[in-house]
Amino acid sequence: MKLAIIGSGNIVHDFLTITKDLKNTELTAIIGTTRSIDILDQLKSEYHIGAVYTDFDTALAESDFDTVYVAVPNFLHYQFAKKALENGKNVISEKPFTVKLAEFIDLKEIAMKNHLVLLEAITNQYLQNYVDLKEKLPELGDLKLIESNYSQYSSRYDAFEAGKILPAFDPKKGGGALMDLNIYNIHFIVGLLGRPEKISYLPNIERNIDTSGILMLDYGNSKAVAIGAKDSVSPIRKTVVQGNKGSIVVNGPTNEMRSFDVYDKDKNLLEQVDHNIYPHRMYQEFVEFEKIIQNNDLKEVATRLQHSEDVMWVVDQALKSAGLKLE
Repeated sequence: MKLAIIGSGNIVHDFLTITKDLKNTELTAIIGTTRSIDILDQLKSEYHIGAVYTDFDTALAESDFDTVYVAVPNFLHYQFAKKALENGKNVISEKPFTVKLAEFIDLKEIAMKNHLVLLEAITNQYLQNYVDLKEKLPELGDLKLIESNYSQYSSRYDAFEAGKILPAFDPKKGGGALMDLNIYNIHFIVGLLGRPEKISYLPNIERNIDTSGILMLDYGNSKAVAIGAKDSVSPIRKTVVQGNKGSIVVNGPTNEMRSFDVYDKDKNLLEQVDHNIYPHRMYQEFVEFEKIIQNNDLKEVATRLQHSEDVMWVVDQALKSAGLKLE
C-alpha cells in the first residue's frame, strides 16, 4: 500500500519504527500542521517518506497514496477519515475509531458504498497471542468472569490538576480514560464475547471528564469488568478470564498481549503461551492491513467493522449510563 500518515504525535513516531519491516508499505506522504513542520521534515528524512504536507487537500491533489493512516487526536478522526474516503482512499484509523457511534456508522456507509477498505488500528485484535487465546476458550468450560485492568498514570494528569486542559482530558476532544486505556479492554472483551446485554459505567469525574472508571458488561451467564485509569496506577496489569473448568491470565496490558498462562480448575499451570511474531505490538496489525488492502478483502473488512461497531456501541452506551458527553 502507498501510505499517507496524518499526524506527528507519539503514536506516529512509534509506528514509524516498524516500517522498515513492512515489506508492502511505501511511505508516500506525511501530513501535519504548520507548527509541526520541523518534526515532519525530521521524520521525512529519518524514515524516507516521500513528501511533507501541511494541508490535506493539497496532499490529496498532489500525492498518489491509496491509503490514509489517521493518527491525530480522537476528535479529529472522523473528519479526516471521511474526507479520505470521499476522495477514494482506504482508511486506517487509530483507536478509538470515532468519538460518536453515529460518526462511525457514517464512515462505514461511505466505505461500503464505495468498496473501500476502512479499518481500526487496534493492536490486540491482530496479535497472535490474542488469536491463540480465543482458540483456547473452550478449554475453560463455561465462561463466568473476565477482569481487565489497564491503569497508567498520565504524564498529562498533573497539568490537568493544575488547570491546563490538554486533549487527553478534554471532553470536547474525545479525551478521558474510557476512550483511551479502557478502549483496549473493551476490544479485548468484545472480541471474545461480542456485544453485551447490559452496560454500566462508574467513572471518577473531574471537570466533566472521566479520569478513571469501572465499566461493567453483563452477558447474562457471563460478566466482565473493564477498569481504566489515567489518574492512578496499578503495578499489576493483568487480565483474567475465568471459566468453570479453568482460567487464563494475560500478562501485561491488553494492548500488548505479551503472553498468557493457562490454568486448570485446581490452579495448576498447564501452559505458558507467547506466539507473538514480532516484538512491537503494532507490527501484526499492519501486516494484516497490507494483506487486506492488497487483496481488497472487503469480506474481512466487513467482519472487522462489525467488531468495531460493537465496541463503539459499548462506548456509546457507557457514556450515556454515566451521563458523560464528549462534545
